[in-house]
Amino acid sequence: MKTETRLEADSIGTMEVPAEAYYGVQALRAKQNFPITGTKLHPVFIRNLAQIKKAAAITNNNAGLLPEDKADAIVRACDEVIAGKLAEEFIVDAIQGGAGTSANMNMNEVIANRAGEILGCPKGSYKMVHPNDHVNMAQSTNDVIPTAVSLPFWIFLHLWKKHW
Repeated sequence: MKTETRLEADSIGTMEVPAEAYYGVQALRAKQNFPITGTKLHPVFIRNLAQIKKAAAITNNNAGLLPEDKADAIVRACDEVIAGKLAEEFIVDAIQGGAGTSANMNMNEVIANRAGEILGCPKGSYKMVHPNDHVNMAQSTNDVIPTAVSLPFWIFLHLWKKHW
């Protein structure tokens, strides 16, 4: 039985993405191009990345850059990821070519597709919520990835200072 697909395009071309997937063309392309270790992204890293995306959506809304409906849908999608839902949608290898761009885009696509779905759009349309324009708004992979990696350390340090 053949899996139903949808067509998605990026700057390299068009690919068939499983119709029910929350990830998109860039995550799928990264999975195919960088099968380095076969190890998935760590759940704590995924949660941290979703917390950063949530904070960015709230901040961009407060700054008047992201409309309330889009921000609310992104926050809801992030909360689902933080709660451990959609874990199977993070398909890129833990070790990637580059500085984490694949992990960042995998997160952006999952959140955009879930947020779009919350707003009534089918997966892959990105008409209501776009991975780059809305979820990744005003963010750099070179900032997001190191922050997601170091978040547990900073939380520990903050708690340790309070305790002592």
